[in-house]
Amino acid sequence: MQPFALNYARPAAELEATTPYVYDSGRQLNVLFDGRIAARDHALMRELGTTTSTAGSKTHFDD
Repeated sequence: MQPFALNYARPAAELEATTPYVYDSGRQLNVLFDGRIAARDHALMRELGTTTSTAGSKTHFDD
């Protein structure tokens, strides 16, 4: 027997999102494309609220 919810389940929509930073494994933090530390960019922090590491959880702050 198939669970009822599987009759209506749909794949999550893919959102096109780009981040203005990348994870630098050597420095172990997120950096902007020009090499500056992303967490020190105050305008970026106001816009995004946080930078999340690809190595950590969504609650990990790069401070």
